[in-house]
Amino acid sequence: MNARQLLALLRANNPCSRADLVRLSGLSAPTVSSTIDHLERKQLVSRLGPGSSNGGRRPDMIAFNPSRGVVAGVDLGGSTVRLAVADLDGKIQGRWSVSTRGNKTPEKIIELIHSGLQKLLHQAEIPKEKLLAVGLGAPGITDVEAGIVVTAPNLSGWQNVPLRDLLESKLRTPAVVENDVNVGAIGEHWVGSARGIANFVFLAIGTGIGAGIFINGHLYHGSTCAAGEVGYLIVPGAQLPHIDGDKPGALENTIGGKAIERKWRGMCEESSDASLRATEIFELAAQGQSQARKLLDSSAQILGYAITNIALLLNTSLIVLGGSVGTSEPLLRATRGILERNDFARPQLAISHLGPDAQLHGAIRLALDRVEASILLL
Repeated sequence: MNARQLLALLRANNPCSRADLVRLSGLSAPTVSSTIDHLERKQLVSRLGPGSSNGGRRPDMIAFNPSRGVVAGVDLGGSTVRLAVADLDGKIQGRWSVSTRGNKTPEKIIELIHSGLQKLLHQAEIPKEKLLAVGLGAPGITDVEAGIVVTAPNLSGWQNVPLRDLLESKLRTPAVVENDVNVGAIGEHWVGSARGIANFVFLAIGTGIGAGIFINGHLYHGSTCAAGEVGYLIVPGAQLPHIDGDKPGALENTIGGKAIERKWRGMCEESSDASLRATEIFELAAQGQSQARKLLDSSAQILGYAITNIALLLNTSLIVLGGSVGTSEPLLRATRGILERNDFARPQLAISHLGPDAQLHGAIRLALDRVEASILLL
């Protein structure tokens, strides 16, 4: 615990002296000294030599060593795998992505990840042994403790896949597997729109809809790791009053990207605008097109219902909207207007600061946490 605390303080006040850490941590000087010696043996701390003096003896300065190794973050989507390699400060050293079309079995996905990591490490001239951990976000209900993807509707045939074990066996590197929306929430909490916010929900709206929930500064999984599956919320106008894990939920079928585009095609019939994407439809609404405005308003109303229900249950101070549809500015403004009618259950709304990179940053943070735990326990 002392090592974790001092490592966090050193990262936040890098570089500093041991005396600084005594003052900042409240720990005794001998405890700080022995703990820093421990971190130095783990190559997580470097000595910089004497610093500047304020009139007395010049203090010996120390710094966190982000080049001790690297981690990898993996964003596994329904049609794409994206990878990033970062140092121990989380600074991205390289990126890589590939389509998964025709390669969606667990074995094929693992091969793609392995190949991509090899290319990234080679391009960055990083030895394989410096890869210390891998974090991955998977698009489905994930048992984090067991490392199993229980079900992933957008990856056909993925049921009870032991993804962590498969990754570790192929990569020979410790791995952590988490639900992709939860990973996005971790990214936003770390370096995004929810930085420093203890209670918030990351609501990802794209083809599917899901939520990552932070309560008192910690990610909430629920009793069966299914917390945040809000795509199945029952809302007015929903066509599916029951929950089927193999099919899109009621909320997804109402305001998910495909649902919005399907409604638009029905409204436009043979118009040249019939092939617009959801975000393009909402931009058209912002320009004053009446049919698009009607669809935007109805979508915002349904989203407002969903957010109100979430706020009534969790009383979070912030909802961060992410995903290809959720980051639409016209949708944000229209939904704010709906929520302003509430006397309470009116959380602040914000668009994801990280955009499509929320999952990558969250996966990197997962891997960094895994590295910290493993190194400090050695």
